[in-house]
Amino acid sequence: MKKVLSVVGARPNFMKVAPLHRTFVAQHPEIEHQICHTGQHYDPRMSDAFFNDLDMPAPAYFLGVGSGSHAEQTARVMVEFEKVCLEAKPDCVIVVGDVNSTIACTLTAAKLHIPTIHVEAGLRSFDRTMPEEINRIATDAICDYCFVTEQSGMDNLAHDGYPAERTFFVGNTMIDSLMYALPKAEQSGVVQECGLTPKSYVLMTLHRPSNVDDPQQLAMLLDVFEELSSQRDVVFPIHPRTRKNMEQSGLLARTEANPRIHLIEPQGYVRFLALMKNADFVMTDSGGIQEETTVLGVPCLTLRTTTERPVTVSLGTNILIQPNGKEIREAMNALLTQPRKKGTVPPLWDGKAAERICEIITTTVLA
Repeated sequence: MKKVLSVVGARPNFMKVAPLHRTFVAQHPEIEHQICHTGQHYDPRMSDAFFNDLDMPAPAYFLGVGSGSHAEQTARVMVEFEKVCLEAKPDCVIVVGDVNSTIACTLTAAKLHIPTIHVEAGLRSFDRTMPEEINRIATDAICDYCFVTEQSGMDNLAHDGYPAERTFFVGNTMIDSLMYALPKAEQSGVVQECGLTPKSYVLMTLHRPSNVDDPQQLAMLLDVFEELSSQRDVVFPIHPRTRKNMEQSGLLARTEANPRIHLIEPQGYVRFLALMKNADFVMTDSGGIQEETTVLGVPCLTLRTTTERPVTVSLGTNILIQPNGKEIREAMNALLTQPRKKGTVPPLWDGKAAERICEIITTTVLA
């Protein structure tokens, strides 16, 4: 029996790995699939919620690396993941996305000569100030196989000279998870718990250092959201880093005092999906939310200078907004007063990406 080891490190990785696990179990009993959770981001409540929401098994390995600088975190993951590889002896390793665990485990597996697969390969923001961009470039450069979610990924890998015979356009496993969890989300009562009705509110997420670590930038964004609250309720699942910075900058009390800004704890996958599906529109600086809103047909304003997921703008419902007060206000006003962009679902975002990936792994990678 061949053994495949998939790595999860942070919240978005769960949604990308869960469909792979379910597919291996259901359709490829000749493969033993195990999950290694590095613990790069770890909150027991959140991790448990994600495993339950996505019907994932408990990880076979938990590294517990915790937080730290990029160098510290990457180094800890490498040291601990090497021990796992030597014990588990996987026939291949799957890494997903662009977090520090992604590049750390790719480096470790490559040096142990274990075939390594990057799921969600080829995405580029072309902004090397983003740590995720460095992780993406480095992971693609040394992994053995690239599985791609959108055409831009194929184009970028071809430009970089990555071998075409080891590049596969398969679709997006994050959308597999969305479609799998949607029935549960439709039964969720989270919107009502917030005292709201569908399409009466804007969902907001904010966590990138460029937006939340600079007190002036954070204050400007909160001013904008306060203005928005005069026309829509705002639901704000607040990232721990954002909460801490708001508190240190003296901005938290004012936001908490606004009855139309609903500061809530970070949500599990199903509850967050329900909030997203029922929002009038979404404002975010996240990566994956751009993809999910595109499939749900919900308008999304992405408050960033660049996006590594351009198909969400060219085909989907995503609008990339320079994160300054003037442009954000103009974009919000347009959404509130003018006809909205009608998006379409990108090719192969059909809920079957994991089936394509697992088939290629069994017939090509492990043949």
